[in-house]
Amino acid sequence: MKTIDLHVDTLMRLYQLKHKEPNTKETLLKNEGHLDLKRMDKAGYLAQFFAIYLDLGEKAIEKNHYEDALKMVELFKESCNEYNSYIGQAYNKETFEEAKNKNKMAGILTIEEAGILEGDINRFYRLEEEGIKLMTLTWNYENCIGFPNYEWKYQNNGLKDFGKQLVKEMNERDVLIDVSHLSDGGFKDVLELSKKPFVASHSNARAVCNHPRNLTDEMIYQLADKGGIIGLNFAGAFLREDKLSRIEAMVRHIKHIENKGGRGCLSLGSDFDGIGGDLELKGVQDMPKLSDALLKSGYSEDAVEMIFYKNAERFLNSFWS
Repeated sequence: MKTIDLHVDTLMRLYQLKHKEPNTKETLLKNEGHLDLKRMDKAGYLAQFFAIYLDLGEKAIEKNHYEDALKMVELFKESCNEYNSYIGQAYNKETFEEAKNKNKMAGILTIEEAGILEGDINRFYRLEEEGIKLMTLTWNYENCIGFPNYEWKYQNNGLKDFGKQLVKEMNERDVLIDVSHLSDGGFKDVLELSKKPFVASHSNARAVCNHPRNLTDEMIYQLADKGGIIGLNFAGAFLREDKLSRIEAMVRHIKHIENKGGRGCLSLGSDFDGIGGDLELKGVQDMPKLSDALLKSGYSEDAVEMIFYKNAERFLNSFWS
């Protein structure tokens, strides 16, 4: 089954590992994490969004977290060059199609935690020039852009002035706005301010699992109505109250999101290499278990393909046109 995944933290894992163990043999091609190029190629992956994830609560490896982000960009580009028979960086419709036509995976760079901009729009311009095509506006901390949905603390807080400026700049430069992690108030501001569709790259349904990181029914409808897509998150805490990551819960979230936003808004955002615990899907090699479960639950093969890659591919082609 072809697959497009909107969010993994593999670059962060490899970057931190390289820092701790300079002689490590783990690479993007082959490693002990949730995914690598060899397993993805075998599984038929069409494209992968690779997040450059930064935890602003931890000490930066370089002089600051922005410099860490640039180092992860460098790591990704070096990997694309070294393993160019497997993957090519995609940053517009032409480069996406080029990778596809050469039977390579398209690798799309993203930022998870736009707080690394620290109110400096020139940092955004630099990252966009490096090929960043999506930015998750917040992680779990208040930042220069807005507020997170973390323990409900900032639920009703909206975007700050710099966040509103950034939304405009992202629209103008065709960089996707990602509202995963963002407060409900921030979501409302993005909905009002963005002239283009936006995404929730790795979020689930709050009505199925009452976690602040998940989307309300109204948010699901509004995001879908604007033409956006939602990537199903495999983290147990966002799937079930007992925090177990189980396929049956994934199917329940998919059915609920479809019911509220339509089948066209469904996609995948596994959060692989950023999640832990008891995972039924232990990596990309287990993705057929999810497609099989959807087929057994009554979905047609075409419907499963929509969830696994067709919706995301259609969305990208529309957004980049």
